[in-house]
Amino acid sequence: MKFSIERAALLKAVAQAQSVVERRNTIPILANVLIEAEGDTVQFRATDLDIEVVDRAPAKVERAGATTVAAVTLNEIVRKLPDGALVTLSEDGASGRLSIEAGRSNFSLATLPKEDFPVMASSEYAANFSAPAPVLRRLFDKSKFAISTEETRYYLNGVYFHIAESDGGKVLRCVATDGHRLARIDADMPSGAADMAGVIVPRKTVGELRKLLDDDDMQIAVSVSETKIRFATPDIMLTSKVIDGTFPDYTRVIPQGNTRKLEVDASEFARAVDRVATVSSERSRAVKLSLDEDRLILSVNAPDSGAAEEELAVAYSDERLEIGFNAKYLLEIASQVDRENAVFMFNSSGDPTLMREGNDMSAVYVVMPMRV
Repeated sequence: MKFSIERAALLKAVAQAQSVVERRNTIPILANVLIEAEGDTVQFRATDLDIEVVDRAPAKVERAGATTVAAVTLNEIVRKLPDGALVTLSEDGASGRLSIEAGRSNFSLATLPKEDFPVMASSEYAANFSAPAPVLRRLFDKSKFAISTEETRYYLNGVYFHIAESDGGKVLRCVATDGHRLARIDADMPSGAADMAGVIVPRKTVGELRKLLDDDDMQIAVSVSETKIRFATPDIMLTSKVIDGTFPDYTRVIPQGNTRKLEVDASEFARAVDRVATVSSERSRAVKLSLDEDRLILSVNAPDSGAAEEELAVAYSDERLEIGFNAKYLLEIASQVDRENAVFMFNSSGDPTLMREGNDMSAVYVVMPMRV
């Protein structure tokens, strides 16, 4: 195998592939990336047995072939090469070494046989559709903060990606929750998605997927089966197993009867919460919201470290209310708001609170209160 490739194209492909590789591996081949050169393209394939990413890049191929080499080491080498360099990779098969040449730099890396590399079994995908990158980016970016890290409730360790009924008909929806907060984000249903089975996309996959969604003009091909999900652009294909479990009925958690309405500038609110939370004890991080006619007082009282208070002008015309929240949860939810105003809907100090952006119901957040 021998081919020449632009450093920028090589770095982009190798970086995407190596990010899937687990740093601590008991199976040596899983630390490697499979390089396949044929025609005028080179494919880089990496896997951790749950996720597989295949990245294609244009190259000048002199000798077709395939080999595997340590993904992290290759990425580090390419990253340190000078911009604009033409990189030549060659392997003769007999030596068991991959040679990397760029200008006056020359590296030689140990390889492992391509036959040992595990390729994810192909799947029959029941639903296939396309969605614009910004739509998928919004769905996953706005929901992922609420993914649970609790291993025992493994079915909450991802984003529930499914088709749901909404007031205006069917929507493509992402939901994540950890039991303390919940995010529910909707988008118009793409054609071809109606038959999609609801799947739980694992946290690591959501992180890897984000790298495919930066180009606003890109259409992402999505394929879903009961056990796998695939996202593809013309250059990159990300295939992942989905979490084998049943996502709980989240609709029961979303309060319908909250009538006390607070409207506040989202960024101003987030900054104020951040400031008063500075003195709170790390364990509880509780912030108290005291609501009165068009006035909100944020306060923290941590006996061991101090106290803080800040007043904000808000739109609120209901009866007086005092309610406490975990500062981290409030900050994360407030930071999701793209518009100027955040609208909080309260019931009582012991009930879940609903938050949305203005009158937009396509992004809804729920946060559980704390005793303060």
